[in-house]
Amino acid sequence: MNKNDLVAAVATKTSLSKIDAAKAVDAVFDSIAETLKTGQEVRLVGFGSFNVTKRAASEGRNPRTGETIAIPASLQPKFKAGKGLKDAVNG
Repeated sequence: MNKNDLVAAVATKTSLSKIDAAKAVDAVFDSIAETLKTGQEVRLVGFGSFNVTKRAASEGRNPRTGETIAIPASLQPKFKAGKGLKDAVNG
């Protein structure tokens, strides 16, 4: 499923137009991203939680040349599925 498929599914389930459903989906994604930018966690009970973790700087290799390259430290968004989502997928 891609974003267009998600928008179509939301429109169908909520009887919204595709335009309104797209606005709703975009608003949810934007809200999650803005919250993660501030370093806060987003918990959606029964679905899962989004948080940000720090990734330390490291060294890697260019696969073409074998040259060592520096990989800078960064912040990485993470998602952990909740019990409700796990149960829905497995049941």
